[in-house]
Amino acid sequence: MTANRDPREVIREEPVMRTRILEAVQAEARTVPDIAAAIGVPAHEALVWVMGMRRYGYLREIKGSDADGYFRYEPAGRVAR
Repeated sequence: MTANRDPREVIREEPVMRTRILEAVQAEARTVPDIAAAIGVPAHEALVWVMGMRRYGYLREIKGSDADGYFRYEPAGRVAR
């Protein structure tokens, strides 16, 4: 079992992870756990990045949740740099 990383460290990685996350949701909308599995990171870290990307217009959530209560996310049109 690994210890959780400092949240500041996780947040700093968002620009690096942005492209990987956008590639993961390009073909189909995915939930945060699905995104985390696709890019090989813990779900709690993926959640931080997805929420940041949502706030700044890289991702948008699809209305309505899945059977487990998770929202799915898709690209919102803003291009990653």
